[in-house]
Amino acid sequence: MPDWLTHVLIVYSVCLILSRRCVWLSPPYVAVAMGGALLPDVSKLNLLVSPYAIRQTLDIPFSWTGLHTTGGVVLGSLVGGVLTSAEHRSRVVALLLLGGASHLVADAFLRTPTGGSYPLLWPITDYAPQTPGLYLSTDPAPTAVALGIAVALTLLGRDDSDGTDDR
Repeated sequence: MPDWLTHVLIVYSVCLILSRRCVWLSPPYVAVAMGGALLPDVSKLNLLVSPYAIRQTLDIPFSWTGLHTTGGVVLGSLVGGVLTSAEHRSRVVALLLLGGASHLVADAFLRTPTGGSYPLLWPITDYAPQTPGLYLSTDPAPTAVALGIAVALTLLGRDDSDGTDDR
């Protein structure tokens, strides 16, 4: 599963479905949710900046892994909310949480060498549940499925895009 694209397509599809009921869920808000789907992968900054270097520089214990958890998503969403005007804050935080949650759920199904996931509910608990191991992170099949669903939902959504409602 080429990570970022798949995570963005999943939350895009979820937002397309939700936008059928939530009239306020416009394209800019969908983009916010798509950004939220990337929040857990901020932990991949460890590829650029080693936690060891941060530990040595700041003289404090440090790890990037906490960002790829529920606690990290909540923290990132709250930071995003603080950076948003009060008028949009609650919706932005909710959509960032939606995007981050969809990312964590998709990653919970990854096949890992240990058969276990990661501590999804950290900092509440360090328990790492077993994963069903449906796919590898490098598997292109989830991306193809997510792309197919996103395209289908986009095309279905165009049927009533002229503003008329036959209901």
